[in-house]
Amino acid sequence: MDKLKNYLGTIITLIALLTIVSGAVQMIWPGFVLKIIGGSLVLANQHSFGIVGMFMILFGALTLHGLITHSSPALLWASIQKLGAFIAVALGVHEQLFSSLAMAVALFDLLSFFLMIIFWRKMVNGTLAS
Repeated sequence: MDKLKNYLGTIITLIALLTIVSGAVQMIWPGFVLKIIGGSLVLANQHSFGIVGMFMILFGALTLHGLITHSSPALLWASIQKLGAFIAVALGVHEQLFSSLAMAVALFDLLSFFLMIIFWRKMVNGTLAS
């Protein structure tokens, strides 16, 4: 657990950067991402998916901001967003809006939520490794 504690900030920084990059791809090429996860390519879905990509960029940036400024509220809300993303994508798979491949995305968001909440909790308690 000590190794995870030492690398948690780096892991969350990578999660934030991946969220920003994947959100940008989704915002710019929503049809490309929808096709990969088996979503319908109708124009309304692509438009909505692009908007979701924009919010992914914003929450990835919020995560970085929280890490840089040691803002526990920013990290808490970014963590909650990851849990919400997991639920939304898992429901989409359950309702057959997305293929089962999308569950990999959902599970990554769930893992991200747990790692971010652990980091947030350590920040709030003052037990982060220096």
